[in-house]
Amino acid sequence: MAKIERVINKDFDQLLSTIENGIINGSVSASLEDASDFRSQDARCSVRVFERFSYTGGNRVSLNVTLFQNGEEPVHLSAITAGGSQAVFFKLNTFGEEAFLDKLIELLDV
Repeated sequence: MAKIERVINKDFDQLLSTIENGIINGSVSASLEDASDFRSQDARCSVRVFERFSYTGGNRVSLNVTLFQNGEEPVHLSAITAGGSQAVFFKLNTFGEEAFLDKLIELLDV
């Protein structure tokens, strides 16, 4: 598992679109598995779950991205990867998870 958390001063909708398009177009095997959006008064939250094949690990890995914003405050982002391990009792070969998260970081740093 790999994880990042950031506070970002960007437009919520534009940031969400950048992430969705960047992840899906960043890998031949990447897909948006599901999405969820919530609003309550001035607060909003969007959750996206992506998957892609990890050639290094020979399996699929997932990336969960959550964006939260309250009113005009900055957007809070939490992203967590999972999968990619081939061992039964401990994590072995997390390269695929880290590479998936690195793609998201690349999109955020543009």
